[in-house]
Amino acid sequence: MHGTNLEPWSHDHVFGQDERKDGEARTMAVIALTAATMVAEVAAGLVTGSMALLADGLHMASHTAALGLAAFAYRYARRHAGDPRFSFGTGKVNALAGFTGAIFLLVFALWMAVECIGRFLEPVPIDFDVALFVAVGGLLINGLCAVILGFGHHHHQDGVGHVHRDHNLWSAYLHVLADALTSLVAIVALLAGKYYDAVWLDPAAAMVAMVLVVRWSVTLIRDSAKVLLDWQGPEALSAAIKDSIQATDGNRISDLHLWSIGQALYAAEIAVVTDRPKSAQHYKDLLAHVPHLAHVTVEVHYSGAAAAQTKGN
Repeated sequence: MHGTNLEPWSHDHVFGQDERKDGEARTMAVIALTAATMVAEVAAGLVTGSMALLADGLHMASHTAALGLAAFAYRYARRHAGDPRFSFGTGKVNALAGFTGAIFLLVFALWMAVECIGRFLEPVPIDFDVALFVAVGGLLINGLCAVILGFGHHHHQDGVGHVHRDHNLWSAYLHVLADALTSLVAIVALLAGKYYDAVWLDPAAAMVAMVLVVRWSVTLIRDSAKVLLDWQGPEALSAAIKDSIQATDGNRISDLHLWSIGQALYAAEIAVVTDRPKSAQHYKDLLAHVPHLAHVTVEVHYSGAAAAQTKGN
């Protein structure tokens, strides 16, 4: 028995995490563009006195750091995909980076809100022409970054109607959207200040942008936290598992744990109760058509044993 070859029953836990993700190269390009624009906007914000432009520049500074974290997560997950210390692979590194990036975004938004209140109380003169020129350039760069990241590529819908997100790429995309928003709002505020002498709109515009950024951050924190905390998988996928196993031989599922181990990848632990027990592989084969099940563990309980014990008591 000790010499039995276990290879047919053994498998790795890489689940494709060693492959280069499509979002990695795009994220690196966006980092370079964002960093260059950040330097220009921070410098222009300090020189012109525009709070909205400075908010946009500092916003990009936080995003440069967050996007760098996203790039690191892609590389780390790929290089350590085969590390046995990760019980179910490195898929959750992606969600961890998205969660951390959202925290960066939230802290920055709250800090900028305090700065805006100070600018309301003590307005400063603004060089509108220079500030507008830089803000328009920032908006164009943000638009280019959004195209590079590619809307629609960071999530997809599976065969059971559940949407799967690359939380890392989704975080990067939200950062770009937030940058575009602050650039657009800054342009509107600067135009109003230049032509209507509404200087107060400069910090007000920054405040509006921060409120929306907070909302986006909270959404991403919630979604990525569910993955990190092994939140029970989507109901549609659970239903597909139950329907597949309980459709034959009077099988019943007494316990089902379903959780995410990466983008569009799930692990499941299933307890089957039946009066016609078969091998665990039989029940796994019943689930072969169910999408996104990367790791399945099945335990089989003979219902007749429990009935006999009850009768004997």
